[in-house]
Amino acid sequence: MELLNEIWQTARRNKLRTGLTGFAVAWGIFMLIVLLGAGNGLINAQLQSSSRFLSNSMVVFGGWTSKPYKGLQEGRRISLQASDISTTESNFSETIDEVGATYQTAAVIANGQEYISTNITGTYPNYPKINKIEMLQGRYINAIDQKERRKVLVLSNKQAKELQARVGQHVKVGNLMFQVVGIYKADESRQSDAYSSYSAIKSIFGANTDDAGNIQFTFHGLPTLEANEQFERSYRQRINANHQAHPEDESSIWLWNRYSNNLQMETGIGIIRTALWIVGLFTLLSGIVGVSNIMLITVKERTHEFGIRKAIGAKPWAILKLIITESVIITTFFGYIGMVLGIMANEYMDATIGHETIDTGLFKATMFVNPTVGLDVCIEATMVMVIAGTIAGLIPALKASRIRPIEALRAD
Repeated sequence: MELLNEIWQTARRNKLRTGLTGFAVAWGIFMLIVLLGAGNGLINAQLQSSSRFLSNSMVVFGGWTSKPYKGLQEGRRISLQASDISTTESNFSETIDEVGATYQTAAVIANGQEYISTNITGTYPNYPKINKIEMLQGRYINAIDQKERRKVLVLSNKQAKELQARVGQHVKVGNLMFQVVGIYKADESRQSDAYSSYSAIKSIFGANTDDAGNIQFTFHGLPTLEANEQFERSYRQRINANHQAHPEDESSIWLWNRYSNNLQMETGIGIIRTALWIVGLFTLLSGIVGVSNIMLITVKERTHEFGIRKAIGAKPWAILKLIITESVIITTFFGYIGMVLGIMANEYMDATIGHETIDTGLFKATMFVNPTVGLDVCIEATMVMVIAGTIAGLIPALKASRIRPIEALRAD
């Protein structure tokens, strides 16, 4: 108790010195926690966006040729056809698991006096698995719907509300009646379509065209970026052959490989996390240097005092303990303040920009998601500062405990 009282009296006599030391410690902890929180907010937003799709899935779109081939000029429009779906199912069975397709058309859906203008997408039954659609009521398109070309409809909850439609009810799509069999939860990050069976939509709205829409499939056994790139080359060459396109033409079809995107994103996230920690640790280091400098100044200013203490019988350990204890208390107290302020700043970010979205008109995107840091990280950062502050105080403390009384009394 006497030791603590002595440290308190010393701090009161040297308010500026103590305040500067505490500020260096608190600022280092505060900035580390805020930087990590902001970085986590950006990273979580990206992870949330990527989690809306099945990672081991791929979507194939038609494109335009960019190279002449077999007497055909570049710039030809390539539309995927039924043969491409068959090729995908039969030629890559060792890698591809489930194959599906989508065919989209614009239509007006009416229920009595209520109507909406939207896109209707014909899909295979595996579509909600690949695109992670959450059903709220009823069911999604099934295999029987696909086989029998049933005119069924799955609406988003917002579309159902606008149409005042419910599961089991019939609504008019153009001049045809479709039965609502399910309602799904609208995802604000993308435009909400109405869904029906691929076979029905293709036969009704695309009967006079060879365009089969887009192809979707799930796959396995491609753990690395190199393996995915090799598969994409092989797949593109095979589909290009169906359309008399150059085997190495990468513009004839476009492949959206979500697994490759995730691998690249994970690499980017790792770089961001490393950069944040490096900046944060250098900020902590500045606090440690500040503590060390202040403690060196403290020893120098109190050289006479330590000389007198040793002259009247104080042991080196007593002086060592005094300086180390002072360093530990200051670092712990202000480190805790910095930690609390950092957590409060992160909570403020979470309550403000953590819930803000950008509305593009077609979809809404969240830029920050849960920009916070775990309590374990906050405590660990504070403990690092405390330990570093103790070590920083130990060096001048050892110097002070070894000084001879006569030298201390002669010091300026």
